[in-house]
Amino acid sequence: MNQFKTLIMLAVMTALFMGVGLMLGGRMGMILALVLAAGMNLFTYWNADKIVLRMHGAREVDARTAPEFYGLVQQLAQRAGLPMPKVYIVESPHPNAFATGRNPENAAVAATSGLLDILNRDEIEGVMAHELAHVRNRDTLIMTMTATIAGAISMLASYGYFFRGGNGRAGIAALVAVFLAPFAAMIVQMAISRTREYGADRGGAEISGKPGALASALAKLANGASKIHNPVVDRNPAAAQLYIVPALFGGARSLFSTHPDTGSRIAELEKMASVMNSGPATPSFGVGQKPGGTLGQKPARRGSALDPHGRGR
Repeated sequence: MNQFKTLIMLAVMTALFMGVGLMLGGRMGMILALVLAAGMNLFTYWNADKIVLRMHGAREVDARTAPEFYGLVQQLAQRAGLPMPKVYIVESPHPNAFATGRNPENAAVAATSGLLDILNRDEIEGVMAHELAHVRNRDTLIMTMTATIAGAISMLASYGYFFRGGNGRAGIAALVAVFLAPFAAMIVQMAISRTREYGADRGGAEISGKPGALASALAKLANGASKIHNPVVDRNPAAAQLYIVPALFGGARSLFSTHPDTGSRIAELEKMASVMNSGPATPSFGVGQKPGGTLGQKPARRGSALDPHGRGR
């Protein structure tokens, strides 16, 4: 089903790209836009993980450089029946995580040092299980390709307006393209992404067996991410869909939001915790409210195996 959704999404995004080309350059513009879209789809398909990881300046770690973090991901991948993904740490105080790659065989998962600083082991396990659920559901390809094509549509429309000029019907058509094409791309992106997050929450809870820990992690991450800017998203708002919690500020948060309400996600996980009979769900915290402690465990300290600098023991 997700592969079918991916094909539909790519068809819609390519059609939008061609529509902008038609409005800006007629039939020839539409053909050129189709060629560009096809080339972009192929390039992004083969290089999705490299694009995202380079964008974040991510550093790959292994069993030697970050033994506990790497081992945690390894255990979760085995439980999920997935090939071992590459594991990365992003040196950033912004607490978040993401997954990327065109398929489970070429996947990568990453967490920021800010996330590793504020979550305990069970919460980190819940977050990385969520990211592996994205990999298992084959969400990672569509997430990266949507961001790339949506950005390209916006860029093409903007450049086309200036090159085509602002006079007469051509100028009006270009102006409409500038505003409507990126907006339409954003709507497609939002509609798919919000559903994916609920699915990854459910999958992550099943993989880790700790829906309460994931609920607690979401509350802490939403609180932290709302206070610390993410420079990658500041430069490219379309990248916000990659993360486990929203990473946008102010008006841009509501305009480009690709995540369902975090409080609703926490409520769903707490229901899962009850159904799975895994004991009482870990305490929930209102989004934007400081959580009271780390559920009896301290965050990973510097120099530990979960040290975000990857020194390990």
